[in-house]
Amino acid sequence: MADNTVADAPQRGFFGQPRGLSTLFFTEMWERFSYYGMRGILALYLMTEVSKGGLGLPEGTATSTVQAYGASVYLTGVAGGWLADRLLGARHSVFYGGVLIMFGHIGMALPGGLTSAGLGIVLIIAGSGLLKPNVSKMVGDLYSAQDQRRDAGFSVFYMGINLGGFFGPLIAGFLQSEIGFHWGFGAAAVGMALGLIQYVLGRRNLGTVSDHPGNPLPEGQKGRVLTRAIGIAVLFVVVLGGLVATGSIGLGGLVNVVSVISAVLPVVYFAVMLSSKQITKVERDRLIAYIPLFLATALFFLLFEQQASTLVRVTEEDTAHSVLGWEFPVAWFQSINSLAIITLAPVFAALWLKLGSRQPSTPAKFVGGVVFVGLGFLWVVLSGFVVNSDGQQLAIMVALVFVILTIGELMLSPVGLSASTKLAPAAFSSQTLGLYFLAPALGQGLGAQVVKLYSPENQALYFGVIGVLTIACGGLLAVSVPWVRRMMHGVP
Repeated sequence: MADNTVADAPQRGFFGQPRGLSTLFFTEMWERFSYYGMRGILALYLMTEVSKGGLGLPEGTATSTVQAYGASVYLTGVAGGWLADRLLGARHSVFYGGVLIMFGHIGMALPGGLTSAGLGIVLIIAGSGLLKPNVSKMVGDLYSAQDQRRDAGFSVFYMGINLGGFFGPLIAGFLQSEIGFHWGFGAAAVGMALGLIQYVLGRRNLGTVSDHPGNPLPEGQKGRVLTRAIGIAVLFVVVLGGLVATGSIGLGGLVNVVSVISAVLPVVYFAVMLSSKQITKVERDRLIAYIPLFLATALFFLLFEQQASTLVRVTEEDTAHSVLGWEFPVAWFQSINSLAIITLAPVFAALWLKLGSRQPSTPAKFVGGVVFVGLGFLWVVLSGFVVNSDGQQLAIMVALVFVILTIGELMLSPVGLSASTKLAPAAFSSQTLGLYFLAPALGQGLGAQVVKLYSPENQALYFGVIGVLTIACGGLLAVSVPWVRRMMHGVP
């Protein structure tokens, strides 16, 4: 049974976009409120002394763990895409994912130390795998393949993401600094609950979009396959948890496991999809064209997601964060990225709409994203030379780092989501969105190892070398743009 998509009867009810976009906009907004609110204080929670309400981990271990957590959130996107394609459908996957995320944040809010925090993080990881690829897939289903509103629609959707990303760290950071970490985590749980309520109430705007699996399993196999999948997931978590609890591999070993999985899984998944007999030659060419875009996305997120790790250390240890004698929460720096997107996303959306068919191609936008994230790292080096009388970097200089990263994000990330829906083989529609989220997983998995090289003493060397190498990679991608466009077979 085919879904009735908005593309069959185009609507203009939400910023000139389909009305269903409003439901998905606010669902993702509240989910991102919870995610970024929690992430904004996570590294601080891990690093802070136990006597002050934290877990007291070494700083290098804390930042590496945050990167591994971010990788794990995206790694589960493939499983979530598969469950949607074969068993649940995207609509139900989003709901169940939101429920798991809510309970995960409740676990983080409980004062149970490493045990409750670990359980909460596992639930958030599992829920994000169900929600993240499928809510984006549902946005793509609102448009036909040639609808020129698509990129603008994803930019509007991305603005909703960043409304949540702006308010989450502000509120969670304030509660953390004034009352305690667990109050900040509790605010994240409330945010996800509000997102679920909005999603259920707004389902009438979606019609039957994504109600059914795109490539369902035969009816007799569904229960058996679902039981096996849940059993494998539980066994994996229990075994890893047991190894960590007994000290067999330790937290550092767990981080290494995540890094290896994040590197191996994309290779395996590309091989499976490219060798499938369910895709046509044109679809296979488009999937091949997607590979350099995937690698560019991974590189982008290797740098970009250090906002929650090495840049937390920069803002906490080396940056003045006070206004008129009042010391504002360090987590508030995490809101700058989202504030910049709220400001700039409408500008980019309007620009793409105005340019229409004359706008830069998808791979050219990726080049811009990679170059700007490299420039952001170079700005960290520059800000290190502009200090106050106490030798601390100026907050305004460090804030501009997040703005530069944001420009790169607007060039690459919403366009990457859109490209994934356009280049996806029909038989792997939701799973290709899961594959897209393996790119930030790969970036953060590698980042979990790279951030170990950072220390306050080598700040300029660390950010300078990575920034220069990233810009050079952007140049290589620019050279490959004509070939990528040919392999895309007319997809804009």
